[in-house]
Amino acid sequence: MKRAPGQVRIIGGKWRNTRLPVADADGLRPTSDRARETLFNWLQPALPGARVLDLFAGSGALGLEALSRGAAEALLVERDPRLAQALEASVQRLGAQARVVRGDASAFLRAPLHGRFDLVFLDPPFDAALWQPVLAALPPWLADTAWLYLESPVETGIEPDAGWLPHREGRSREARHALYRRAADRAVVRR
Repeated sequence: MKRAPGQVRIIGGKWRNTRLPVADADGLRPTSDRARETLFNWLQPALPGARVLDLFAGSGALGLEALSRGAAEALLVERDPRLAQALEASVQRLGAQARVVRGDASAFLRAPLHGRFDLVFLDPPFDAALWQPVLAALPPWLADTAWLYLESPVETGIEPDAGWLPHREGRSREARHALYRRAADRAVVRR
């Protein structure tokens, strides 16, 4: 479903209240202000110095919010050329420590590593059903105690494999917002 172009704002940090353009594009559904505020409150202790991978960057709201709040660098992956161009303009305007990769997230994860990441945002277009293939390809890209933010439709039961510990979860009418921490020994201990 397409909607009129608009804006989303960075909630906190050095670029607080900075507006980012939101294009009219199929599947583009920026994470709401309220959900992002909650997520970044959960993540605040993990952000300073973090390397961030935003695999379906869209407007860039998640990756750029992380940088605004203290992450060291971000890699923003976006396949839509118009969205990638808008992302590049936002990165340049902010002087952000970010690089935009124009390409498909699944193909990107099959490429040679660009280092390991402390925080990954996984919020693909809901109708594309890309969660499981991307989750399966992620492990080589992750720091041992990485964080994973996963956004999915409320009615689906998208969960990462047993190598992830659930940290926090929230829901809105449109989406389930879940944050996981990679188990240091890659195995979940259930009590």
